[in-house]
Amino acid sequence: MTTEILAAPLGVLLNVGREELAEDLDPGELAVGPAMRAYTLAFLAERAAPLLVVVPTDRDAEALVDALGAFLREDAVVGFPAWETLPHERLSPQAATVGQRLRVLDRLRRTVADPRSAGAVRAVVAPVRALLQPMDPRLAEREPIRLDAAYDGGLEGLVNALAALGYTRTTLVEGRGEFAVRGGIVDLFPSAADHPARVEFWGDDVDSIRTFSAADQRTLEVVERLDVDAARELVLDAETADTARLVAKRLPHLADQLTQLADGIAFEGMESLVTAIFPAPAYLPDFFSADVGLAVVDPIRVSDRAEELREQAAALLVGEWDSVETARGRDGDATIVGFAAWPDVQRRARGPVWTLTPFSSNQTVGEIAGLGWDTFRGDIATAAASVRRLAADGLTVVLTTAGHGPALRLAEVLRGEGIAAPVTPAVTNDDLASGGRVVITESRLREGFRAPDLGLAVLAEWDLFGPRRSRTSRRLPSKRLAGETVGDLSPGDPVVHSVHGVGVYEGIVTRELRGPTTLVGGGTAGYVTRDYVVVSYAGGDKLYVPSDQVDTIAKYVGGERPRVMRLGGSEWERAKGKVRKAVKEMAAELIRLYQARMHAEGHAFSPDSAWQSELETAFPHEETPDQVGAIDEVKQDMEAGEPMDRLICGDVGFGKTEIAVRAAAKAVFDGRQVAVLVPTTLLAQQHGETFGERFAGFPVQIRVLSRFSGPREQREILDGLAAGTVDLVIGTHRLLGSDVEFRRLGLVVVDEEQRFGVGHKERLKQLRTSVDVLTMTATPIPRTMEMAITGIRDLSTIDTPPEERQPVVTHVGEWDESMATLALRRELLREGQVFWVHNQVSTIAAAAQRVRELVPGARVEVAHGHMDEGTLEKVMVRFWQREFDVLVATTIIESGLDVP
Repeated sequence: MTTEILAAPLGVLLNVGREELAEDLDPGELAVGPAMRAYTLAFLAERAAPLLVVVPTDRDAEALVDALGAFLREDAVVGFPAWETLPHERLSPQAATVGQRLRVLDRLRRTVADPRSAGAVRAVVAPVRALLQPMDPRLAEREPIRLDAAYDGGLEGLVNALAALGYTRTTLVEGRGEFAVRGGIVDLFPSAADHPARVEFWGDDVDSIRTFSAADQRTLEVVERLDVDAARELVLDAETADTARLVAKRLPHLADQLTQLADGIAFEGMESLVTAIFPAPAYLPDFFSADVGLAVVDPIRVSDRAEELREQAAALLVGEWDSVETARGRDGDATIVGFAAWPDVQRRARGPVWTLTPFSSNQTVGEIAGLGWDTFRGDIATAAASVRRLAADGLTVVLTTAGHGPALRLAEVLRGEGIAAPVTPAVTNDDLASGGRVVITESRLREGFRAPDLGLAVLAEWDLFGPRRSRTSRRLPSKRLAGETVGDLSPGDPVVHSVHGVGVYEGIVTRELRGPTTLVGGGTAGYVTRDYVVVSYAGGDKLYVPSDQVDTIAKYVGGERPRVMRLGGSEWERAKGKVRKAVKEMAAELIRLYQARMHAEGHAFSPDSAWQSELETAFPHEETPDQVGAIDEVKQDMEAGEPMDRLICGDVGFGKTEIAVRAAAKAVFDGRQVAVLVPTTLLAQQHGETFGERFAGFPVQIRVLSRFSGPREQREILDGLAAGTVDLVIGTHRLLGSDVEFRRLGLVVVDEEQRFGVGHKERLKQLRTSVDVLTMTATPIPRTMEMAITGIRDLSTIDTPPEERQPVVTHVGEWDESMATLALRRELLREGQVFWVHNQVSTIAAAAQRVRELVPGARVEVAHGHMDEGTLEKVMVRFWQREFDVLVATTIIESGLDVP
């Protein structure tokens, strides 16, 4: 038994089945149901580590990485992602994806060299798409650049190395794969790092290395060393340049692209030339040892998915490269190729091969018996009854949650049901010594299993509380400026300084200052440097603003270009005085309108409870600084004695819903009811799912009131609201009806207030005088915005997108049906969905039919504003539930939707 397995939360469970399953794990076809896959693969990783596990899709890979980590330790299991682009596509994969792939290859190289090392990989999980991807065969030899006190390449050497690794030189580093140079300072954002770094040189020596926030350029911490992985998988080194020159002579149809590579010029989609430069590319199994073990999960789905990818990519190849001649060469040979054939790649794994199928056949060499669970969806009483029954039958029952707080709460609930269940960091042999024991631990396992033959039952978080969207997110603490960052400014842009008024942004300069500084690894130097933002004023005056005071600068957002003010003059103070006077006059009337609310006695909510902390800790993403600030402001309002009326303003996808979830939790956990008001039935259902996921495991009754609720269900909900048994209700304007009564309403959350009618808003005005109101919007109406910026309604803005939010790739051009077809096929190939906007209702049916002809097999539906409201919402719900692929719609899709 390895140390890795013993340290895993559920690793000791492998001791139970080791002898019983030994004869059933010979290479070949294994009959293993979905519930037992991770458990079985953990055994296979003991026999052939590192084990290469192939699954059909990215979602399958993500779930299996979490599950295997519970048995083999999280850092011993890694996922190898596929590119977001096709092999032949003239688009490059994201630098973050490249960095993750290269880190896995680097760990594999070290594991092959020393399988018993502390950081050895036990299993690599990859979607089949990642295995079909041709790769530069030299990637196994690539090591990251290590920057520390011993680095002797100098500043110029580092710049050249970054360019060869595919990094893009910019004026300000904001995203992975970028670098900037200012004097003796190099800012860079390594492709596999969580934060960018600032490397200062003293001559050719590294003086200091500091990580910093990409949003406001402020230092986070000083580090001793920094590893820099490539941002592109095709590295622009001397070997690539020489090979490209030779190949350009042999392949004149690709001469333009190959010449750019030979000249060391990186361009979008240059990775598509890998097979032109390396006619014998490598594939993922080539980077493992010769005896690599290969486990194919659900081989029929894997094979079908691989064939689909290969066929679709081949169909897209010629369209992407404009002609057969360019794509395949004048002699017909494939110089630009797509995905490899799955059987060919599979044969590259020369070690033992297992296939895990859900059903047995005449080729099955072993069968692992076990069943999954029907989720209890938060019904802990029923789950406890099942646990009690299993323990009485002599099975060891393990319950696992994603956090320590939920584990403690689950133990408390089970104790109330008469079941003793200690919480432990990992299951031990003592827990298995006698049957009938119940134990709770923490892991990222989503779904468990029942294996009576092994005497084991594992209940995971999804089994207990229902599915949750789970996604690994990168952390990047950051803080945006008021509206814009320095990175959004260009020299010549008018800016406003909070003290000195309107000036012109000139750029960022680095200035030397006297004073001691400590070098990395010891030693001192006599000078330090500091960055300044330069703002020019009338008369040639210039203001140097230190980088840690950039929040005093904001981009000018007025309609006309302003007149530049004089530094130190009185013009700025006079301008502010006029604005103050106008604001006071405008506010007088608004203050009277809100006087009743200000003097009303509201409910002062209690400080955060332990349950509040647990719910916030369970948030699967890293909060942005703007989110944290808005949440704190909402909590302060709720704990005050007067009713809250706060507007949360932020773009779509910036995390407004999570703020509402936490506000609702604060109210519910303090014994008050919450009403969430949304403009559409679809959005009500989406919020119902989101709130249900976040409150899973808490004793909170959540109901959705919409037209999809039958008369009987509506009556039950209304009775529950009046009796106080329904804690949180989500609904449309139906919630504003005269027959809706609450027993202890404490908070109303309004999503997209501008989409409600005048009558609805009058009802909301009445509510504001007695309960806390939280309004969320991406596009506030002018009156609402006016009240917010004048202070009548409190305002919180969210300007920083989440770090894990995927950037939008935008292409604008003339209408080209072939390009549109390429885009459709590409999106469906990555298991995505498509909005096809056609803004003429009279011809939208014909447009939908044309889409069906362009992409045979695609499931296509139509949505437009002339449809019956109930029918329209049913179509949107079906699209949201992924029941079809392409929605041909008018601009009705612009608001009220949350389609991930």
